[in-house]
Amino acid sequence: MRNIYFVGTAGSGKSSLILSYKEWLDANGIDSVVVNMDPGADALPYTADVDIREWISLQDVMDEYALGPNGAQVVCADLMAMNIDKLTDALSTFRTNYVLIDTPGQLELFVFRRSSNVIADALGKERSMTVFLADPMLCRTSNGFISSMMLSSIVQFRMRMPMMNILSKSDLLGEDELNKILSWFSDPDALYGDMLDNDGDPETAIGMELFKAMEGLGVFGDIRAVSAKESAGMEELYAMSQQCFFGGEDAGSN
Repeated sequence: MRNIYFVGTAGSGKSSLILSYKEWLDANGIDSVVVNMDPGADALPYTADVDIREWISLQDVMDEYALGPNGAQVVCADLMAMNIDKLTDALSTFRTNYVLIDTPGQLELFVFRRSSNVIADALGKERSMTVFLADPMLCRTSNGFISSMMLSSIVQFRMRMPMMNILSKSDLLGEDELNKILSWFSDPDALYGDMLDNDGDPETAIGMELFKAMEGLGVFGDIRAVSAKESAGMEELYAMSQQCFFGGEDAGSN
Protein backbone atom coordinates (compact mmCIF):
# COMPACT_ATOMS: atom_id res chain seq x y z
CA MET A 1 0.00 0.00 0.00
CA ARG A 2 1.51 3.32 -1.12
CA ASN A 3 0.26 6.73 0.04
CA ILE A 4 -0.03 9.71 -2.30
CA TYR A 5 -0.76 13.07 -0.66
CA PHE A 6 -2.32 15.66 -2.95
CA VAL A 7 -1.34 19.12 -1.69
CA GLY A 8 -2.01 22.59 -3.09
CA THR A 9 -3.59 25.94 -2.48
CA ALA A 10 -7.35 26.33 -2.24
CA GLY A 11 -8.89 26.02 -5.68
CA SER A 12 -5.89 24.29 -7.26
CA GLY A 13 -8.07 21.28 -8.11
CA LYS A 14 -7.00 18.59 -5.63
CA SER A 15 -10.38 16.89 -5.21
CA SER A 16 -11.20 16.97 -8.93
CA LEU A 17 -7.80 15.53 -9.81
CA ILE A 18 -8.19 12.73 -7.28
CA LEU A 19 -11.54 11.80 -8.83
CA SER A 20 -10.07 11.78 -12.34
CA TYR A 21 -7.00 9.81 -11.27
CA LYS A 22 -9.11 7.33 -9.30
CA GLU A 23 -11.25 6.72 -12.38
CA TRP A 24 -8.13 6.23 -14.51
CA LEU A 25 -6.69 3.73 -12.03
CA ASP A 26 -9.99 1.82 -11.92
CA ALA A 27 -10.14 1.70 -15.72
CA ASN A 28 -6.64 0.21 -15.78
CA GLY A 29 -7.36 -2.41 -13.14
CA ILE A 30 -5.30 -0.75 -10.42
CA ASP A 31 -6.97 -0.73 -7.02
CA SER A 32 -6.96 2.41 -4.88
CA VAL A 33 -8.88 3.98 -2.03
CA VAL A 34 -9.56 7.65 -1.39
CA VAL A 35 -9.15 9.38 1.96
CA ASN A 36 -10.66 12.79 2.65
CA MET A 37 -8.63 14.70 5.22
CA ASP A 38 -10.60 17.96 5.00
CA PRO A 39 -13.05 18.19 7.93
CA GLY A 40 -14.51 21.38 6.47
CA ALA A 41 -15.37 20.03 3.03
CA ASP A 42 -19.00 20.82 2.18
CA ALA A 43 -19.16 18.49 -0.80
CA LEU A 44 -16.76 16.18 -2.58
CA PRO A 45 -16.78 15.08 -6.22
CA TYR A 46 -15.82 11.53 -5.22
CA THR A 47 -17.07 9.01 -2.67
CA ALA A 48 -14.47 8.80 0.08
CA ASP A 49 -13.58 5.33 1.30
CA VAL A 50 -12.30 6.88 4.54
CA ASP A 51 -13.56 10.29 5.58
CA ILE A 52 -12.15 12.32 8.47
CA ARG A 53 -15.57 13.97 8.81
CA GLU A 54 -16.80 10.74 10.40
CA TRP A 55 -14.85 11.75 13.51
CA ILE A 56 -14.22 15.48 13.17
CA SER A 57 -16.72 18.06 11.98
CA LEU A 58 -15.76 21.67 11.38
CA GLN A 59 -19.21 22.85 12.43
CA ASP A 60 -19.09 20.81 15.65
CA VAL A 61 -15.69 22.28 16.52
CA MET A 62 -16.98 25.80 15.84
CA ASP A 63 -19.93 25.20 18.16
CA GLU A 64 -17.98 23.45 20.91
CA TYR A 65 -15.11 25.93 21.09
CA ALA A 66 -17.03 29.07 20.06
CA LEU A 67 -14.66 29.65 17.16
CA GLY A 68 -14.97 31.08 13.69
CA PRO A 69 -14.16 28.99 10.62
CA ASN A 70 -10.45 29.87 10.57
CA GLY A 71 -9.83 29.15 14.22
CA ALA A 72 -11.86 25.96 14.02
CA GLN A 73 -9.77 24.76 11.07
CA VAL A 74 -6.65 25.11 13.19
CA VAL A 75 -8.21 23.05 16.00
CA CYS A 76 -9.39 20.47 13.45
CA ALA A 77 -5.85 20.09 12.15
CA ASP A 78 -4.66 19.11 15.62
CA LEU A 79 -7.69 16.87 16.23
CA MET A 80 -6.86 14.94 13.07
CA ALA A 81 -3.53 13.94 14.58
CA MET A 82 -5.22 13.04 17.87
CA ASN A 83 -7.63 10.76 16.00
CA ILE A 84 -4.98 9.14 13.82
CA ASP A 85 -5.61 5.69 15.33
CA LYS A 86 -9.18 5.76 14.02
CA LEU A 87 -7.88 6.64 10.58
CA THR A 88 -5.22 3.92 10.52
CA ASP A 89 -7.71 1.35 11.84
CA ALA A 90 -10.14 2.24 9.06
CA LEU A 91 -7.40 1.97 6.42
CA SER A 92 -6.23 -1.38 7.77
CA THR A 93 -9.48 -2.94 6.56
CA PHE A 94 -8.47 -2.34 2.93
CA ARG A 95 -6.08 -4.35 0.78
CA THR A 96 -5.17 -1.92 -1.96
CA ASN A 97 -2.30 -0.64 -4.09
CA TYR A 98 -2.63 3.09 -3.53
CA VAL A 99 -4.15 5.43 -0.98
CA LEU A 100 -5.06 8.80 -2.51
CA ILE A 101 -5.13 11.39 0.27
CA ASP A 102 -7.05 14.63 -0.27
CA THR A 103 -5.56 17.21 2.10
CA PRO A 104 -7.39 20.30 3.46
CA GLY A 105 -8.10 23.13 1.03
CA GLN A 106 -6.03 25.56 3.09
CA LEU A 107 -2.51 24.28 2.42
CA GLU A 108 -1.05 25.89 5.53
CA LEU A 109 -3.44 24.07 7.86
CA PHE A 110 -1.98 20.74 6.84
CA VAL A 111 1.61 21.45 5.85
CA PHE A 112 2.61 24.07 8.42
CA ARG A 113 1.39 22.23 11.50
CA ARG A 114 3.14 19.37 13.26
CA SER A 115 0.00 17.28 12.88
CA SER A 116 0.86 16.65 9.20
CA ASN A 117 4.04 14.80 10.13
CA VAL A 118 2.24 12.90 12.89
CA ILE A 119 -0.26 11.70 10.30
CA ALA A 120 2.40 10.92 7.68
CA ASP A 121 4.49 8.97 10.19
CA ALA A 122 1.47 6.95 11.31
CA LEU A 123 0.53 6.07 7.73
CA GLY A 124 4.12 5.22 6.81
CA LYS A 125 6.26 8.07 5.51
CA GLU A 126 8.72 5.59 3.99
CA ARG A 127 6.05 4.47 1.51
CA SER A 128 4.55 7.87 0.81
CA MET A 129 4.98 10.71 -1.63
CA THR A 130 3.51 14.17 -2.17
CA VAL A 131 1.95 15.57 -5.31
CA PHE A 132 2.05 19.37 -5.33
CA LEU A 133 -0.53 21.05 -7.56
CA ALA A 134 0.74 24.28 -9.06
CA ASP A 135 -2.20 26.57 -9.84
CA PRO A 136 -2.01 27.66 -13.50
CA MET A 137 -3.54 31.05 -12.76
CA LEU A 138 -0.73 31.84 -10.32
CA CYS A 139 1.95 30.48 -12.66
CA ARG A 140 1.01 32.61 -15.66
CA THR A 141 3.53 35.32 -14.75
CA SER A 142 7.17 34.81 -13.88
CA ASN A 143 6.71 36.35 -10.43
CA GLY A 144 3.65 34.20 -9.78
CA PHE A 145 5.56 31.17 -10.94
CA ILE A 146 8.34 31.91 -8.46
CA SER A 147 5.73 32.22 -5.70
CA SER A 148 4.32 28.82 -6.61
CA MET A 149 7.77 27.24 -6.58
CA MET A 150 8.42 28.75 -3.17
CA LEU A 151 5.29 27.05 -1.87
CA SER A 152 6.39 23.80 -3.48
CA SER A 153 9.79 24.03 -1.78
CA ILE A 154 8.19 24.69 1.60
CA VAL A 155 5.86 21.71 1.20
CA GLN A 156 8.79 19.42 0.43
CA PHE A 157 10.79 20.84 3.34
CA ARG A 158 7.92 20.34 5.77
CA MET A 159 6.67 16.95 4.55
CA ARG A 160 10.14 15.43 4.11
CA MET A 161 9.15 12.87 1.51
CA PRO A 162 9.57 12.50 -2.26
CA MET A 163 7.51 15.02 -4.18
CA MET A 164 6.39 15.62 -7.74
CA ASN A 165 5.18 18.92 -9.16
CA ILE A 166 2.23 19.00 -11.52
CA LEU A 167 0.62 21.90 -13.33
CA SER A 168 -3.08 21.42 -12.65
CA LYS A 169 -6.05 22.59 -14.71
CA SER A 170 -3.88 22.80 -17.81
CA ASP A 171 -7.03 23.04 -19.94
CA LEU A 172 -7.39 26.65 -18.75
CA LEU A 173 -4.21 27.64 -20.58
CA GLY A 174 -3.56 28.26 -24.26
CA GLU A 175 -0.92 26.12 -25.95
CA ASP A 176 1.71 28.88 -26.06
CA GLU A 177 1.09 29.84 -22.44
CA LEU A 178 1.24 26.21 -21.31
CA ASN A 179 4.50 25.57 -23.15
CA LYS A 180 6.03 28.71 -21.65
CA ILE A 181 5.21 27.64 -18.09
CA LEU A 182 6.50 24.12 -18.69
CA SER A 183 9.73 25.55 -20.09
CA TRP A 184 10.21 27.57 -16.90
CA PHE A 185 10.32 24.33 -14.91
CA SER A 186 12.80 22.54 -17.17
CA ASP A 187 14.93 25.52 -18.23
CA PRO A 188 15.64 28.01 -15.43
CA ASP A 189 17.55 30.22 -17.87
CA ALA A 190 14.33 30.79 -19.82
CA LEU A 191 12.59 31.87 -16.63
CA TYR A 192 15.44 34.18 -15.67
CA GLY A 193 15.39 35.75 -19.12
CA ASP A 194 11.66 36.44 -18.88
CA MET A 195 12.19 37.98 -15.46
CA LEU A 196 14.88 40.26 -16.90
CA ASP A 197 12.33 41.49 -19.43
CA ASN A 198 10.26 42.75 -16.48
CA ASP A 199 13.09 44.12 -14.35
CA GLY A 200 11.29 47.45 -14.01
CA ASP A 201 8.72 45.80 -11.75
CA PRO A 202 9.74 46.12 -8.04
CA GLU A 203 8.40 42.61 -7.41
CA THR A 204 10.78 41.21 -10.00
CA ALA A 205 13.86 42.34 -8.06
CA ILE A 206 12.73 40.25 -5.11
CA GLY A 207 11.68 37.45 -7.44
CA MET A 208 15.12 37.30 -9.00
CA GLU A 209 16.76 36.92 -5.61
CA LEU A 210 14.33 34.13 -4.73
CA PHE A 211 15.05 32.54 -8.10
CA LYS A 212 18.78 32.44 -7.36
CA ALA A 213 18.17 30.85 -3.97
CA MET A 214 15.84 28.18 -5.38
CA GLU A 215 18.16 27.42 -8.30
CA GLY A 216 20.92 26.78 -5.79
CA LEU A 217 18.64 24.34 -3.95
CA GLY A 218 17.84 22.46 -7.14
CA VAL A 219 14.13 23.24 -7.03
CA PHE A 220 13.59 23.34 -10.79
CA GLY A 221 13.18 20.18 -12.80
CA ASP A 222 10.54 18.00 -14.34
CA ILE A 223 6.81 18.64 -14.20
CA ARG A 224 3.71 17.26 -15.88
CA ALA A 225 0.63 19.14 -17.01
CA VAL A 226 -2.67 17.52 -16.02
CA SER A 227 -6.32 18.28 -16.54
CA ALA A 228 -8.99 16.59 -14.44
CA LYS A 229 -11.65 18.01 -16.75
CA GLU A 230 -10.12 16.38 -19.81
CA SER A 231 -8.63 13.38 -17.96
CA ALA A 232 -5.27 14.39 -19.42
CA GLY A 233 -1.91 13.57 -17.89
CA MET A 234 -3.08 10.61 -15.80
CA GLU A 235 -0.61 8.24 -17.47
CA GLU A 236 2.22 10.66 -16.71
CA LEU A 237 1.08 11.00 -13.10
CA TYR A 238 1.10 7.23 -12.76
CA ALA A 239 4.51 6.91 -14.42
CA MET A 240 6.02 9.48 -12.07
CA SER A 241 4.60 7.69 -9.04
CA GLN A 242 6.09 4.41 -10.32
CA GLN A 243 9.45 6.11 -10.68
CA CYS A 244 9.21 7.37 -7.12
CA PHE A 245 8.05 4.15 -5.49
CA PHE A 246 9.63 1.46 -7.64
CA GLY A 247 12.39 3.09 -9.64
CA GLY A 248 10.34 3.13 -12.83
CA GLU A 249 9.06 -0.45 -12.88
CA ASP A 250 5.32 -0.90 -13.28
CA ALA A 251 4.47 -2.48 -9.95
CA GLY A 252 0.85 -1.34 -9.85
CA SER A 253 -0.47 -4.63 -8.58
CA ASN A 254 2.14 -5.02 -5.83
